Amino acid sequence: MQKGYKIENKTIILNKELTQLDVFVKDFLDILKKYLDYLVVSGFVSISTGRTRGTEDIDIITPLMEKNKFKEFFLDLQRNNFWCYQGDNYEDVYEYIKELNNIRFARINEMFPNIEFIPFDKSNKIKDFEFSHPQKIKIKDFEFKIPPIEFEILYKEIILGSDKDIADALHLRTFFSDLIKEERFKEYKNIIK
Repeated sequence: MQKGYKIENKTIILNKELTQLDVFVKDFLDILKKYLDYLVVSGFVSISTGRTRGTEDIDIITPLMEKNKFKEFFLDLQRNNFWCYQGDNYEDVYEYIKELNNIRFARINEMFPNIEFIPFDKSNKIKDFEFSHPQKIKIKDFEFKIPPIEFEILYKEIILGSDKDIADALHLRTFFSDLIKEERFKEYKNIIK
């Protein structure tokens, strides 16, 4: 074990207990995985690896979902005590999805934390690239996928660039210093720019 993680079968195993936020994300992903592939991006990547900061939303990117599959997914979420900020009717909410607009889900009777559900299609080269190069992370029995660490760092530094994102990137650079490969930064920088 090094710096709070180890690598097993190309999966990063984090040496920590599940937090309430981890359980919230796990519960959502357990439903989503039945219908569609995904990638958890942005703040939760840093938070799950030990950065202590609050977050209101967990960003999850997914390929554009066809309507019937979205209906099944949406109703499954409702049966499992999630609600959607954009409406209670899957047909109305699907109008956002098909236009590639983000939607949000939270537990019933709660606003935060929430899932920011971000659909994309092949025209979004950055999301398409990170999605097709997933890195698995595992905390206890919770396994999820994130972008390559170097990609996540550069995206936060170059595209997002807020103080919070720069601090997240610094945390990831420090936490994964033994894992990071400099040549990937060069490759990913060209894709992001």
